[in-house]
Amino acid sequence: MAETKVAKKSSKKNPKKSTEGAFAVIETGGKQYIVRPGDTLRIEKLEGESGSKIAFDKVLLHVEGDKVSVGTPYISGKKVEAELKEQGRAKKILVVKFKQKSRYMKRNGHRQPFSEIEIKSI
Repeated sequence: MAETKVAKKSSKKNPKKSTEGAFAVIETGGKQYIVRPGDTLRIEKLEGESGSKIAFDKVLLHVEGDKVSVGTPYISGKKVEAELKEQGRAKKILVVKFKQKSRYMKRNGHRQPFSEIEIKSI
């Protein structure tokens, strides 16, 4: 009788996708981000100087252990504290407009501004 081996799935978890420990989902710049204390993110540009403190009060979800809080749409009284690390602009992308057979071509460059933040506490 032939013996078949079944491949085992790896039990290693991606540390970024792990749900262990406290995490929250915040909304800023029209986007939603999963954040944990110690994370560094690049988000849409915020006003402020490097080293300044920022508080995000638009918290959509907060999980700590087995306790889950879901906002409708936001959780009142919860906020995420962060520190502004850097203001910058991303790499240049080219935007090209082209219409064939009419000798029309336009090239334009764009660099999106960003803010790099570090999450301090939830």
